[in-house]
Amino acid sequence: MIKACLAFSQNKIFFNQNPPVDTPEIFAPGIISDQFGNRDMAISPNGDELFYTLQYSRGLISTILYSQRINSKWTTPEVASFSGLYNDLEPAFSADGNKLYFVSNRPLNQSGDKKDYDIWHVNKENGKWLHAVNAGTSVNSAKDEFYPSLTKNGNIYFTRGAEGREEDIFLCRLTNGKYTAAEAMSDSVNSTSDEFNAFVDPDETFIIFSSFGRKDDMGNGDLYVSQNVHGIWMNAIHLPAPINSTALDYCPHVSPDKKYFFFTSGRHDIKIPFEQQQTISSLHSLLQNPLNGYDNIYWMNAEKILKR
Repeated sequence: MIKACLAFSQNKIFFNQNPPVDTPEIFAPGIISDQFGNRDMAISPNGDELFYTLQYSRGLISTILYSQRINSKWTTPEVASFSGLYNDLEPAFSADGNKLYFVSNRPLNQSGDKKDYDIWHVNKENGKWLHAVNAGTSVNSAKDEFYPSLTKNGNIYFTRGAEGREEDIFLCRLTNGKYTAAEAMSDSVNSTSDEFNAFVDPDETFIIFSSFGRKDDMGNGDLYVSQNVHGIWMNAIHLPAPINSTALDYCPHVSPDKKYFFFTSGRHDIKIPFEQQQTISSLHSLLQNPLNGYDNIYWMNAEKILKR
């Protein structure tokens, strides 16, 4: 833990950025958040690795990118060693940092048989991430599984289709080294609407997730938080604007030191009709800007979120 504390103690910890305040800011504009769609992220427990997803054209291309902190400087993001062939997304670290879970539609065998989206993981060996392994049939099913989130005791939370609804949040408990059958979370988290993309605190004290279709939804899906009190999940609370917006707000992540809250949003600054007639040059400039309508990663101080 000493290394982790040192890693998170310095100012401008990420890409020479000033720490965020109590309102959302675009994370690392021009480095992480650029003119392409960038979403969901994972920071290693000791703070020296960062994975996120470049997702272009609503999932036509979905690839996990990677940056590493070396001598207090972050490397230029590159495609992760295990990604770049299939559609991969939604990385999540194990609590000890030795496994990285993610979602992929890669085939289960060398014959290349098509597969839906499953949860996979890679192990860290000699400083490199190698050998993607399917999480198995206790976690994965004939339906799509998305957005893994791991706790210190090895439990895994994730999204799966549910009867009568497109998605709900499920849990598989790790018992004697094996995952139990998936169980849906309680009605204090799941509802008759769609719930998805849950980040669970490694200590299981809180869960932040997205939901679409609730009465307080501001438009296309919003973020909610639920606290765990003596083993019982409390009724989820809707996070206010400007965290939530009329765009889709999703893919929550809290840094391991619990100082920073990250999420993805499709908000933009394009207003039609334009105030003045556009030129080809001005349109190109607009489309090459992070706020061009593709998703971006935002971050803010986590204190207000976690006190709810």
